[in-house]
Amino acid sequence: MDKVSENPFKNRADGTMPLVVVTAFFVTLYLVSNVMAVKVIGFFGLFYFDAGTITFPFAYMLGDVLTEIWGYRTARKVIWLTFFCNIMMVVCTQIGVWLPSLDYLDASAASYNTIFSYVPRIVVGSLVGFLMGELSNAWLMERIKKYTRGRHLWVRTIGSSIVGYLFDTIPFVLIAFLGTLTTRDLLLMIAFQYFMKLGIEVLFGTPMAYVAIVGLKRFILKTRSR
Repeated sequence: MDKVSENPFKNRADGTMPLVVVTAFFVTLYLVSNVMAVKVIGFFGLFYFDAGTITFPFAYMLGDVLTEIWGYRTARKVIWLTFFCNIMMVVCTQIGVWLPSLDYLDASAASYNTIFSYVPRIVVGSLVGFLMGELSNAWLMERIKKYTRGRHLWVRTIGSSIVGYLFDTIPFVLIAFLGTLTTRDLLLMIAFQYFMKLGIEVLFGTPMAYVAIVGLKRFILKTRSR
C-alpha cells in the first residue's frame, strides 16, 4: 500500500490563527455581555448599570485590535458575524423557553424562562447599539489612524470609543429597559454606563490593546518570515 505523504502545511503555524482567536473572543464577549445584561446593578440609588457593562468594553478593545491589525473591512465582517451569532443565540434560547419541562424541574425551568424571555429584548437593544457603536468605532479608528499617520494608538482607541460608546449606550438602554425603569433611572443608567465603559476602556482596555496589538504583529511577522 502506498504511503500517503503528509501535508507539509498541516502542522505549520497558520497566519490566520490570530484572526480566528480574536474573532472567537470578540463574539464570545458580546454573547456573554448580552446574557449578563439581564441583571441590573445599583449602588446608593444613584449608579445603575447592567452586569454586561463590565465585560462589554473588552469586546470594544478587541474591535480596536481587529481594526488596527486587519483593517476596517475585516472588522466590519466580524461585526456582522457577531450580529448573526446574537440572533442565533436568541432563536436557540427561545426554543428552550417554548419546550416543555419535567414537573419536578419547574423551579429551574422558571429561572431559565425568566432569564431568556428577557434576553431577546436585551439582544435587540444590543444589536441596534452594537451596529451603530461598533461600525462607527471601527470607521473612526481607521480615520484617526490615517490622520495621525499610524502614531498615538491611545488617541484612536480612546477617541473612537468616545463616539462609539455614545452610539451604543443610548439606543441599548432605551430599547432594553424602557418601561421597566423610571425616566430618572434610565437617564442615570445611560450616563453611568457610558462613563463606566469609557473608564474601563482607558484604564484596562487601551493598555490591553497595546499588548495584544504588539504581540499579534510580532507573531504574524514571525509566521510570514518562515
